[in-house]
Amino acid sequence: MKKLFQQINEITKDENFAHLIEILEVLVSKILAIAMLVVILLAIANLISFIIQDLFNTNYDNFYKTLFKTFGLFLNVLIALEILENITAYLKKHVLQVELVIVTSLIAVARKIIILDLDKVQGLDIIGLGVAILALSFSYLIIHSTNTKSRR
Repeated sequence: MKKLFQQINEITKDENFAHLIEILEVLVSKILAIAMLVVILLAIANLISFIIQDLFNTNYDNFYKTLFKTFGLFLNVLIALEILENITAYLKKHVLQVELVIVTSLIAVARKIIILDLDKVQGLDIIGLGVAILALSFSYLIIHSTNTKSRR
């Protein structure tokens, strides 16, 4: 029994516990990376299927809506790639890169604006998206300029 308590005490020491947490973080990040690869492949398959079935077979009246849906699907793939890049950057450096997260957020908001149906949204929604873009852009400017100065 005494040996069991010694082993538990050894495992729960700060440095050992921190190492265990780090191992779990890396494992979770690898699982997320694999899951994101599956999501990216499915998104590409969905995009190709949509292009073949809908984009080439749509009539002229609906082409505008179909084109914007295609742009949205392309941006879905780009957002998934950015998320994968965030995960792999974390695996390499064990640091969450805020600049990448902000860029991913900007792409996501841009996607929302591109696929936005102006007939179905209110003015307040558009103002909210504008404020989000301004805040993200300002945040990116601050982070990017700070990172550039620290690299010099």
